[in-house]
Amino acid sequence: MKRRFTAQQALEKIRQPADSEQRPGSDSEAELSESEGDNTDDEIWKLIPPVDSESSSDDDDSSESGEDTEAAAAAAPSDEWRSKHGQIVWSPTHAETLRYIPAATGVTPGPTRYATARISTVKSCFDLFVTEEIIQILLDMTNLQGKRSSADWKDIDATDLQAYIGLLILAGVYRSRNESTRSLWDDHTGRAIFRATMSHRSFSLINASLRFDDKLTRAASQKHDKLAAFRTVWDKWVPRLPLLFNPGRDVCVDEQLVPFRGHCRFRQYMPSKPAKYGLKIWVTCDVNTSYAWKMQIYTGKAADGPEVNQGKRVVLDMTAGLRGNTVTCDNFFTTYALAEELLKRKVALVGTIRKSKPELPPQLLQTRQRAALSSLFAFTKTHTAVSYVPRRGKNVLLLSTKHREPALSHKEHQKPMIIMDYNHCKGGVDNLDKVVGTYSCRRRTCRWPLVLFYNMLDVSAYNAFVLWTAVDPSWNQAKTFKRRLFMEELGKMLVSPQMLRRERLPRTPGAAAMVADMRESGPPYSGDSDSSPSKRRRWCEFCSGKKKKIATTCTKCGKHTCKDHSSTYCSSCCT
Repeated sequence: MKRRFTAQQALEKIRQPADSEQRPGSDSEAELSESEGDNTDDEIWKLIPPVDSESSSDDDDSSESGEDTEAAAAAAPSDEWRSKHGQIVWSPTHAETLRYIPAATGVTPGPTRYATARISTVKSCFDLFVTEEIIQILLDMTNLQGKRSSADWKDIDATDLQAYIGLLILAGVYRSRNESTRSLWDDHTGRAIFRATMSHRSFSLINASLRFDDKLTRAASQKHDKLAAFRTVWDKWVPRLPLLFNPGRDVCVDEQLVPFRGHCRFRQYMPSKPAKYGLKIWVTCDVNTSYAWKMQIYTGKAADGPEVNQGKRVVLDMTAGLRGNTVTCDNFFTTYALAEELLKRKVALVGTIRKSKPELPPQLLQTRQRAALSSLFAFTKTHTAVSYVPRRGKNVLLLSTKHREPALSHKEHQKPMIIMDYNHCKGGVDNLDKVVGTYSCRRRTCRWPLVLFYNMLDVSAYNAFVLWTAVDPSWNQAKTFKRRLFMEELGKMLVSPQMLRRERLPRTPGAAAMVADMRESGPPYSGDSDSSPSKRRRWCEFCSGKKKKIATTCTKCGKHTCKDHSSTYCSSCCT
């Protein structure tokens, strides 16, 4: 490393006699003076910055070279910005940044072929999530608990349980989740469909006895699994979500807080959420539809201490199986290491990042003397970081592996395109919370497994609505409250079998008339009936070559047949 001198030290160094290698009057010194002539002043000015503007021409030349050297030295550090921990080199320009080319997803966004082949009615969409296997687990555990807790308990079957679920959904449709069940069954304040389906006592017994595991064997499994009381049903339900739907290019990972203030070992406090107290669930949503593609319950800290790099682990788990997508998340999850790991999976990341992250360069954290609405970018070969100042003293930091250029919006706020894309995609899970809460079947309870079950029904009903509108886009297309119509139709389809098999008519006139009309005209929303208003058109199964799409089915075998392959008979000939 070269030693630097002040101007005074440089003059004294030159004027003092040489005592190291050359003595005064030596041959080497003479040869130097003969070859360079009177350039002693030039050598001095190479060490001393010019201070006099009226210097000689030689001095001017040397001062210009000194200024160029200082400019080059000052420019060299600005081409490379090192992160706070010194392991990452950033650049203020994107000259060496590689172009981002998204990988092919390999799937078509929307319902999978497995789902499309099994959807025929509104109820069939819902049954894809709440399957017969889940219903059977609920029946076994509920009947077991009912026999233990009630002396006059009568075992319920799938029709009773589906009617119970249908009444919960209808209570959510009518915005009556916070209303007393006695009020719902009242002749004056309630609705006739509740009394027409089952008595208030039957509903209360099912609600009190509903269980998801055997209480006597729970203690052993609960030692190593806090979710033991609901684990069996949850593990059967969660794999159904990605099986039935392929998300689009943009997905969002965030947390969902299910409101609950009762006793639970993994209840969370989140002051930023409206409910503040509840059960936290990690959710991956499709941005365009808010379809819940993957969910994972957070059960609190482990026995060996808090989890390290929890945000990175959650995003990697919640995006497993994706390729060619862009993940949007907030600053709880976003890190440089996470972005690198997602790139290895052919997945891009866009998210806000905290100022305390050591992988950021200090230049992005400085906001002094920066104008409002100004943006500062930093680039690596695959990452882009941006600092945006929306107002004085405010600094917004984002990290992206999708954006590789310093593009800005042309609007007045002049936001970077990274922020524009983040704002467009960040609300996937928040919108799911909003739509689920609009017609939620949640009811007040002190049992956290029941809270999770209510949330499972809400998410299943909304996901079924997404599948149904994707399969049949023309269904109630002109109406703006399609989801309310869907929920109401789903609830009626679930309760209609129970209404038909009632042995005695209800006491109230309205409920009795509803049951009598259904017995005479048949169920208006049967699961597989062709008289359903949600009947779908399918290809004729007997046409060859150019097939026809028709809605008519054979009354005997149920196959779709066109006019060319069907015959008409009168009622007397059919008998």
